[in-house]
Amino acid sequence: MNHSATHTRDLIFSPAIRIFHWLRALSILVLVITGFYISWPFLVAPETNDIQVQSYIRFAHLVFGFALTAITLVRFYLFFFGKSDIERRSFRDASSVSSWVKNLKSYLWMGHLNKAGVYGPLQFTTYVLISFVALIICITGLVLYANVYHLGMGGMMWDAAGWITAQMGGLAQVRIWHHYLTWVFVIFVLVHVYMAVWSGIRFKHNSVDSIVSGYDYHKKHK
Repeated sequence: MNHSATHTRDLIFSPAIRIFHWLRALSILVLVITGFYISWPFLVAPETNDIQVQSYIRFAHLVFGFALTAITLVRFYLFFFGKSDIERRSFRDASSVSSWVKNLKSYLWMGHLNKAGVYGPLQFTTYVLISFVALIICITGLVLYANVYHLGMGGMMWDAAGWITAQMGGLAQVRIWHHYLTWVFVIFVLVHVYMAVWSGIRFKHNSVDSIVSGYDYHKKHK
């Protein structure tokens, strides 16, 4: 049977959304690995004065930290002001009780998932929450940066960083929250990858290849 005769091929993710998705994924991967190493530099013996490994790891953490910050800000802009409204249309589902019921039933293999936008209500709500988590982890990261690097950009952020540090109860609390939010990212990524694969199997669309090609396939209604 000809697949094009039974399904439509729809562009759901623009090139910008796909590029930033994979750049964010790479940034999160590098930041998690380097962040855990910074907290426990196991490659260098405690008694050595060789700090080059740690400096390279810290440099990578800073570069990808600024990358994640920039990507997070751009993604907020694209969501609210991007030409395509396919993500914004998901507000309709997230604010509809019937859409939530259909969404949860579909995850229990009871019916299919019908959406106004590109995301189901549970998926959309999760993405909104993780976006704000990303924003907070970027802010705490910048605060930690400003407390180490007092010149240049760090100096420009010093007053704001000092105020945030005081509001959070001190620099130790900033570090703790930065660490806790890292675990939120780790758990989210594991669940996200699992659900993306499961969704492709369960619904025969919304699969991982959509964020690669940008296209999704939907069954034609007779």
